[in-house]
Amino acid sequence: MPDLEKPLLFKRTHFVTRLPVDCRYSPSHFWAREMTDGVWRIGFTKFATRMLGDMVDHGFEVKGGAAIEAGQILGWVEGFKAISDVYGFCAGEFVGTNPELQTNIALINKKPYGDGWLYEARGALDDKCVDAEGYAAILNQTIDKMLEQQKAQE
Repeated sequence: MPDLEKPLLFKRTHFVTRLPVDCRYSPSHFWAREMTDGVWRIGFTKFATRMLGDMVDHGFEVKGGAAIEAGQILGWVEGFKAISDVYGFCAGEFVGTNPELQTNIALINKKPYGDGWLYEARGALDDKCVDAEGYAAILNQTIDKMLEQQKAQE
């Protein structure tokens, strides 16, 4: 039986990360960790933060208490390299955003699985969510596609 406290080490080409095993992951590179009473804390994975670059701004279009759906656009995050939508990870209720990001948006990059979380929601996770090993497989597929695209451009 795997040690639930020890993160899963993922290493491929120039990308290395430790995936917390107490999280669920989406194919769109978000993580969710159950906090209390069915409330999920949601953030970007380390892979997503690397693709977006250093964070510069963010905004949410929904307010606490609003009903949300899995896959619904809830807001946006602007990184140095790209702007990305922030999606609903579950169907249920939007609880609120991370207040620390108002004064320190760099937390998203510095502590993506900790203090850099994006928002909290209460409800049922999207069926596409996987465990850390499932997400490692998604990362392998994503990196394979990126390497194929690089090779085709050469």
